[in-house]
Amino acid sequence: MANKEDEEGSSSLSRDFDPCSICLGPFRNDAYLDRCFHKFCYSCIVSWSKFVANQHSERQLSLKCPLCKTDNFSVVYGCNGDSFERYYLNQESPEKNFFSRGHKHRLRCYYREPGAIYEIFNIQHYWRLPRYLQPNKWLHLWLRREIQALTQEEDVEIIVHHILGVIESFAKMNERGRSKGKPETKREEFKKLVSDAARPFLIGRADRFASEIELFLSSGMNIEAYDEVYLQCLGVSSKDREESSIRDQTPPVPYLHFFDNDSDTD
Repeated sequence: MANKEDEEGSSSLSRDFDPCSICLGPFRNDAYLDRCFHKFCYSCIVSWSKFVANQHSERQLSLKCPLCKTDNFSVVYGCNGDSFERYYLNQESPEKNFFSRGHKHRLRCYYREPGAIYEIFNIQHYWRLPRYLQPNKWLHLWLRREIQALTQEEDVEIIVHHILGVIESFAKMNERGRSKGKPETKREEFKKLVSDAARPFLIGRADRFASEIELFLSSGMNIEAYDEVYLQCLGVSSKDREESSIRDQTPPVPYLHFFDNDSDTD
């Protein structure tokens, strides 16, 4: 009888013990991947991300979860019910200034009309094809940089996931009834949904933000190629991308404040 109770106790203990799948030990400093929410020790998942990054010749900006293979972009840790910290995978140390030349370039774009870029990307054609239903693997990183540039805040992941959720819901809704609705109707519906989702965070820039997302998605380009084309359309030389050169060719940008919906017309 005692042996049976011992066995049952041992079995219950085995069920209750949920080890880190990397070190196979108890969790130390719980950490979660930001897309799939699988849990690991903080030191284990960071070490794993660095190991995986070292296997590639090019810098990897995401990490496939060791358990489900979902692409993740950061590790959330230090959760105490009121706040948390975030480690961005395989990117520059959080102690470094996150506001790069790319951020500055994108912020300047909101002070200028995109102009000729609308002639390069056939947006009407984009909405006539099923391509608008397909996920864009660069969109998450592009959105993060875009919102960081506009808000001048580093931790914008909650806003990014909110916008991504709206875009994914729009695609699923239209995939179920893709034969219905004109391209112009789908386009306006998309821009309104994105603009409404972004307005609490971006206020007067929400409509322009929705148009910029549409431009990026319709381009079909990765971030680097898109930036190159955009800079050319703005008249910035592709031969010289030093910050001083960009500063010389473009007026200084003041801190971006969001007051009202008419700020673009001032």
